Amino acid sequence: MSDTPLHLVPVRSRQAKGRRIPWTTTVSLLDIPDVFIGSTDDGHTFVILNRRISDADRLLTEAGFHPREHHGRRLYLLPPGTVQDVHERAGVAMYGLLAHTHDLVDLSWTTRWSPDQPAGGPDLRFQFGDGTVAVTASTAAARLLLEQHGFVSTADCESYRPRDGLDERGLLGAVTAAEAHAYTHGLSARVHLGIPTPSDIPASTRRRSAPATGPRTTPSAPRRAR
Repeated sequence: MSDTPLHLVPVRSRQAKGRRIPWTTTVSLLDIPDVFIGSTDDGHTFVILNRRISDADRLLTEAGFHPREHHGRRLYLLPPGTVQDVHERAGVAMYGLLAHTHDLVDLSWTTRWSPDQPAGGPDLRFQFGDGTVAVTASTAAARLLLEQHGFVSTADCESYRPRDGLDERGLLGAVTAAEAHAYTHGLSARVHLGIPTPSDIPASTRRRSAPATGPRTTPSAPRRAR
C-alpha cells in the first residue's frame, strides 16, 4: 500500500426513488482483502470475493447466500433474517473460507449475536464516510479502548477519529483491531459502511486473480464466535 496519508476516494451519489443517496464508503476499502464480509443499512449481509477461491461458491450457497455478478464483483447476499440465524449461516461460510485464505475481514453488524448480549445500543459505533471513519463511544471503557488503539478525540469531543497518516489498509486494520478488542472485553460494537442497499455496493476496481490453491498467511480479522 502507499505510504501517503489516507485520502480515500468517495463514490459518487446516485439517484434512488427520487432522492440522492450520498456515497460514503470507498471502493478501495472493500477491495483490500481476499474476502470482505459486510452489511448494508437495510440488513442484508454480503460477501465479496476479490480473488477466486475454490469451493467458495458451494460453501456460500450451501450456507444460504445468493450469488450475483455486481459491477465487476462476485457478490454473495444473505437476506435479512433473525440475528441468530444470520450469525450461524455466516459463521459456517466464514470458517469454510478460512481453509482457503486468512486474508478475510468481517465488519458485518447483521451477524453479531450472543445469547448474553445486553439490550440497548452498542458501546462503540463506527461510521465510514468522507474518506475516513468516525467513532462514537457510549461508555468510559469504550473511550479508553479507542485511545489505546490510537483513535483521537475530535475538537467537539463528541466522537473519535483515527490518527493521521494511515493508508487504506491501516485504516481498515485500526477498525478491525479495535472492534475485535472490544468484543474480548464484553463491549458491543457496530460498523456502518454507508451502503444503504445491496444495489448501492460500489463497483470493483480490482481484477480477480487466479484461484487460490491454499491458505495465505495475511493477518485476518475473523468474525468472533459468540
